[in-house]
Amino acid sequence: MGRIRILSDVVANKIAAGEVVERPASVVKEMLENSLDAGATQIRIDVESGGRRLIRIADDGCGMLRDDALLAFERHATSKLSSVDELEAIATLGFRGEALPSIASVSRLVLETRSAAEPTGTRVEIAGGKLLACDETAFPAGTTITVRDLFFNVPARKKFLRSEQTELAHIASLVTHYSLAHPGKNFELTSGGPANASKELLRATPVASPRERVFQVFGAAVLDELVELPPLSAQQGAFRLSGFISRPQIQKTNRNSIFLFVNRRLIRDRLLLHAISAAYHNLMPPACYPFALLQIDCDPGEVDVNVHPSKTEVRFRAGSFVHDFVRDALRETLIASRPAPSAPLPTSPHAAPDAQPGARLPYSEFTQQLENFAFDQGAAPAGIDPAQPRSVLPQPFLQPPPAPPRRFDFSAPPIPIGQPDTAFEPLRLKVPETHGGFPDGAVLDAPQTMASLDDLRVLGQIHDSFIVAAGRDGLWIIDQHVAHERILFEQVLGQQQRGQVEQQRLLLPMVLPLSPAQQVEYERIAGELDAAGFETEPFGHRTIAVKAAPAGLSPADLERAVYEILEIAETELRKVSVSDLRRGIAASLACRAAIKINTPLEAKKMDWLLRELSRTQYPMSCPHGRPVALRYSTRDILKSFHRI
Repeated sequence: MGRIRILSDVVANKIAAGEVVERPASVVKEMLENSLDAGATQIRIDVESGGRRLIRIADDGCGMLRDDALLAFERHATSKLSSVDELEAIATLGFRGEALPSIASVSRLVLETRSAAEPTGTRVEIAGGKLLACDETAFPAGTTITVRDLFFNVPARKKFLRSEQTELAHIASLVTHYSLAHPGKNFELTSGGPANASKELLRATPVASPRERVFQVFGAAVLDELVELPPLSAQQGAFRLSGFISRPQIQKTNRNSIFLFVNRRLIRDRLLLHAISAAYHNLMPPACYPFALLQIDCDPGEVDVNVHPSKTEVRFRAGSFVHDFVRDALRETLIASRPAPSAPLPTSPHAAPDAQPGARLPYSEFTQQLENFAFDQGAAPAGIDPAQPRSVLPQPFLQPPPAPPRRFDFSAPPIPIGQPDTAFEPLRLKVPETHGGFPDGAVLDAPQTMASLDDLRVLGQIHDSFIVAAGRDGLWIIDQHVAHERILFEQVLGQQQRGQVEQQRLLLPMVLPLSPAQQVEYERIAGELDAAGFETEPFGHRTIAVKAAPAGLSPADLERAVYEILEIAETELRKVSVSDLRRGIAASLACRAAIKINTPLEAKKMDWLLRELSRTQYPMSCPHGRPVALRYSTRDILKSFHRI
């Protein structure tokens, strides 16, 4: 007897279920996509025990005829494909015909459906892939699929499921994604069980625009932090990009806040994730990610969705073009909007919102010195006289003045019994007119952009490190080191592109020893060092001589700058493009040459710094991703003083 044999349909369906049905969220995804393909506008999802015990999805789509309801559970039975040619331009979310038979083979499934063309509906019951019943029933137009006891006949698979909370979180995330992609449809998600009442997790009613749907799902606080992309098109309208991205100061520790859709299909694509990271390069720390909700619309023939069983990965016909298109579109949006970071105003003096103990951004050594310095009147950096005034702003009191002794009036009449105790309610005084109103020229609802930097009026410095300036839209605090760093960074990049880098020749060459790894990196990036303004040459065994350096780089920082560039090339930029390597070199040079903290500046110097910063492309962040400025809006100031 031969060794090769054909698998039975039951085994084949279970194998297919292992590819398509990974967890309860996979079931929700397949059935939710079927509802959307059926043209449903009302979709309700009910789950119990994280989807293990029950998953029910009801929609008002086109429904199925009786014959189609039975045929839908055959392998590779689909209404969305009829020829091989249609695989090259798939316009529906589902198309393989694997979902229903795979789900039915590992669960107890009930399908209730009715097409508008039939007076009655059909009820199909299947358990473990075996048909139990097919009855005629009264049912409204649409489809309801109930899945119970997922993986009841595959206990090994059931053991790999996570906790109920984890599985429910995956389902909630999936439904949230699709509600964002289809703002014109109604989505409801509830979770419950026999022992407790159902809990509504999501209710998204139809809205007219994606912006309204973002407000529904995430709220006003998140929406205020986002920048909406204008509808963009490229390649004669073949690709269109829309959506929302966050300001560079909104920094997430993972990619869970990145929502990607291609033709309304939820995807996970490394190409697009890399394009988003490239757009925020030098605007955000390397280990942080933005919030992004991006929708790419294109001709179905430009993207292949048939590359993964779960249909979450796609392949673009012109992958390089799509990558550059998304990257450049996000960058241009950030340039045009120039979103300004708002200073946090915690409601509680004890803990700021979203504060995490020990959380630190990757600061440069200069800012780290500032962070380690205690700002009070009793401490000062080495070499600084505490008695010498170091700020043009008045220092705050260390302790509030003592409160006057409390006096009680014993001659007041006693409080009558049975009447409300109002004697000790706080006294509410009317604010007298002498307090005055706010100037008419103040801008209360100014957009959170950095377009008004050149209109700021400098007030002074805080600890010779931060510039304080006033504008019509509020109060600004600018980090002088990172502001100058951004200015120099863009100047260096511009000089490199024009081939006109300013150099300063050294009186005597500086000889620098290299480790074996640094020697390898030097040979790899020697040309980029020359383009950045260095003039170097090998000088013996594992040694180089530096004859010239970029202008503005002090001799004390020259040696450290060269070693830092070699370290960047070795640890971070080995696999990136040449342009990213140049940006890394420019960032290192700018950081070394920028104005340091604890440096007093004259008013003219501070004015010049703000003017030059306003002329940069990205005044929001330094090349390492730290914010350049914080803005206390006029409205926030008025709220803090209880004037509005």
